[in-house]
Amino acid sequence: MQNLKMEAQAKRLAMDEAYQHFLSCLTGKQWKRIGVKKRAGVALPLFSVYSKESIGIGEFPDLKLIIDWSKSVGLSIIQMLPLNDVGFDFRPYDAQSTIAFDPMYLSLEQLVEVDIRSYQDQINALRKNFPADRKKVNYRIKKAKLELLRIIFTHCGSKKSSRFEAYVQANRNWLKDYALFKSIQEEFDYSGWDSWPDEFKYRDEHAIDKYMEGHYQQINFQEWLQWQIYEQFSSVKQYAEKQKVFLMGDFPFLVSRNSADVWAHQNYFKLDLASGAPPDPYYANGQRWGMPPYRWEEIERDGYAYLVKKLQYADRFFDLYRIDHFVGLFRVWAISISEPPEHEGMRGFFDPPEECVWNDHGRNIISVMIGNSKMLPCGEDLGTIPMCSFQTLEEYGIPGMDVQRWSRDWNKTYDFKAPELYRKHSIATISTHDMSSFLGWWEFEAGTADEILFRRKCSEKGIPFDQIKEALFDIKKSKHGRLRWRKEINSVDRLLEVLGKSYDQVWNLADIYKGTVDEKEKFLKFLGIPTMPKKKDYPELVRRAFERAHEASSIFSIQLLQDWLSLADLGISDLWEFRINFPGTMSDRNWTMVIPASLEDLLISPVNPTVLKINRDSGRI
Repeated sequence: MQNLKMEAQAKRLAMDEAYQHFLSCLTGKQWKRIGVKKRAGVALPLFSVYSKESIGIGEFPDLKLIIDWSKSVGLSIIQMLPLNDVGFDFRPYDAQSTIAFDPMYLSLEQLVEVDIRSYQDQINALRKNFPADRKKVNYRIKKAKLELLRIIFTHCGSKKSSRFEAYVQANRNWLKDYALFKSIQEEFDYSGWDSWPDEFKYRDEHAIDKYMEGHYQQINFQEWLQWQIYEQFSSVKQYAEKQKVFLMGDFPFLVSRNSADVWAHQNYFKLDLASGAPPDPYYANGQRWGMPPYRWEEIERDGYAYLVKKLQYADRFFDLYRIDHFVGLFRVWAISISEPPEHEGMRGFFDPPEECVWNDHGRNIISVMIGNSKMLPCGEDLGTIPMCSFQTLEEYGIPGMDVQRWSRDWNKTYDFKAPELYRKHSIATISTHDMSSFLGWWEFEAGTADEILFRRKCSEKGIPFDQIKEALFDIKKSKHGRLRWRKEINSVDRLLEVLGKSYDQVWNLADIYKGTVDEKEKFLKFLGIPTMPKKKDYPELVRRAFERAHEASSIFSIQLLQDWLSLADLGISDLWEFRINFPGTMSDRNWTMVIPASLEDLLISPVNPTVLKINRDSGRI
């Protein structure tokens, strides 16, 4: 026993020394501020949570309850999805500003320099008409809130306030264009700026000055909203600092074509192209997001001022930030806007096209980001990744992401990778917002093949998929485009027999088979669970998955709130739908999920002792 203790202590000391290396990386200043220590955290969208005070949607002050809960269960990082203003499209990664936050998250009852008593009846009516404890977010709350906020501003907010005026002056380098954009957009019935009259579309100076003179109050209202957000969010940040809990923001890599950013800086964007992602094993047709790629040469010519002001504003609210689509800093998948939408991301190209420039291109941008922000960057490095991305993350000391269900010995044993083999500079996670929840994966995806990918590979090899589909897959047990193998397909030889091809001819289909056929069994072995669990045993399955993630070498282990809560039976009737986003799709299923418990209930949840024990036993507190 004594030897085991000494061995464990030696391992911890060795690990501590490895993490100390972060202090000598280019992010050393940021690491010193955060502290080089293994931590656990929670990831969530603000729209998915609510308190008893919320009106229709999670609000900035609700984050204080999340901080309280995190503190009580040993979590020291709260990672949020983007909070940027999305207009009325409600897609957080397709925002109308990469700086301004969305006023739908404002608490009406905590507005500053406003006597709210005069509006209490209207606030109570909103709370009644837009209950927050729904299964899905009702985004009509934004329009209703803005209507009342405009009334309040007209009566109270338009009076001169030294704090408000100081805020406007301090943020004029982005706030002026944003507020002007929002005001003109409203004037033209929220149409895209590229359909505005030319004098507004191309920002004719005389026309803009004249418009500002005649619409001062409308513009001032937009500025006032951002000031109110600043006041509420600053209070949250101060509270988090007192509780020693770090806030992680999300830095959207791209911005909506119909945004203040693009309108104000049209020369910074390639408006004839749409960004996306190439086909990969998880998204067989690739993805077409629609946002325009950057003209980095123009941004660089202006000293990266556009990038710097975004970072420096976010510095006021966050300690860390997630760089969305980190690989896009090196190269982005670009698709002509003339390409039919049904082709998704199939027909695109990398921009820049020359691989030899990717490394320097990305490092130049990242160096600017590190040099102009106190926040520690973390990189979302999922998808088709060039080697220069991995090398840069390691060299710069930037945590990437190691996803448990994807961390496997691919093309060899297909076993799940031991946690000690995860990158030290990484965030270990069992799910992300773009995936099914952990239990959704276990129920519907683990042990299955993606139908779109398998069909396409068959087509490439001249195999009539529809004729062999039922011979290979149990159709009754296959759902949501995921094909579950028949028990009779118990070897590669049997697969080849049905396909009527040799291994050399269909090695890629054989690879799909080997990576999926016994995925559940391999995962249970990874967890140390001897038998296939029944539904009543799911909380134990989740607990073991968390414990293994926490055992990882990764300096951070951050898990989705809905996964933390699945340590108990949530009574979710459809685990497939219980997720934040279905990438590559546009529907009301996306960005509308609500956690089935108020934040007050979360503070006394029966899962809390288990969460605390997992964090404490792993040494991440």
